[in-house]
Amino acid sequence: MLIGALLVAFLLSIFLTPFVGKLAFKLGATDKPNERKVHSKIMPRMGGLAIFLSFFITFLLFTILFTNDLWGQLPLLVGALVIILIGMADDIYELRAAPKFLGQVLAALIIVLWGGLEVEFINLPFFTDTLEFGVLSIPITILWIVGIINAINLIDGLDGLAGGVSTIALVTIATMALIQRDLFVAMVALIVIGSTLGFLKYNFHPAKIFMGDTGALFLGYIIAVLSLLGFKNVTMISLIVPIIILGVPISDTFFAIIRRVVNKQPISAADKSHLHHCLINLGFTHKQTVLLIYALAACFGLAAIIFSFATMWGALILVTGLLLIIEIFVEKIGLVNSNYQPLLKMLNFKNKP
Repeated sequence: MLIGALLVAFLLSIFLTPFVGKLAFKLGATDKPNERKVHSKIMPRMGGLAIFLSFFITFLLFTILFTNDLWGQLPLLVGALVIILIGMADDIYELRAAPKFLGQVLAALIIVLWGGLEVEFINLPFFTDTLEFGVLSIPITILWIVGIINAINLIDGLDGLAGGVSTIALVTIATMALIQRDLFVAMVALIVIGSTLGFLKYNFHPAKIFMGDTGALFLGYIIAVLSLLGFKNVTMISLIVPIIILGVPISDTFFAIIRRVVNKQPISAADKSHLHHCLINLGFTHKQTVLLIYALAACFGLAAIIFSFATMWGALILVTGLLLIIEIFVEKIGLVNSNYQPLLKMLNFKNKP
């Protein structure tokens, strides 16, 4: 069933993507070159609609055939539809930040209030008591969903980058769901994997179509929801697992905020200093940069799986090591700016005679 769902979604996506590309041109959903873009010609965006349609059709088919619980999945589908409509509107009309944010919050509210998806508590390491979120459980859950949506959106800067990183994250989620025997989360993840892989046939460098906000917002939404479905209301260690899985987009977003604070820029300001920009500036080609970030995402995914089986102390050591590696990597490539090297400077100082 699971492999069948993946294959159906994959084939549907391959079939639908060219039609969505033609529709994007007719609706004016195109991406024009500018100083922040790496492409040199007008490209159709809104390709994420093909990912969504492939997911939607396959999800309906397999839900009806194998679970007979379509009504119970409506919150997930309606939230996804809201995200798709916001993404399409942005790809066509280039919306301001406020309506995009409100649309993301609305989608999150649907899955939280209607679908009942909440992180209500966590068990703290080294303590017997649990930390109850109480009235903060809904805001925290919404913040997670909106945060991951925007993290995936921010990393969508090169051909195939967001789609590939999202696929790697979803493979990790599907693997862990299968280990936990959560067939629903595994099925949804595999359907989205198939839909995204089919789209990547046209989106990998040199791309024929971009996923646009339609795709990036949808993938962010699905990943955020599935990570909560698979890991909510558990120990602090298990709550960290989805953060590790999404290490690449979360790190890029976190250091983008740090960069703008350090450089005294507005948090929402666009720039050309994201992870992929920095790697290209170091001399890597477009394709090499994408493949390198894929490798980083895969390392995070593997670390998340190892982390989930580790002891308490092993998990803490692994997280500490990951944080140190991330910090050194960030300072080496100049992700904040060329002068931001606190750890490297400290290490260099200690190595001086």
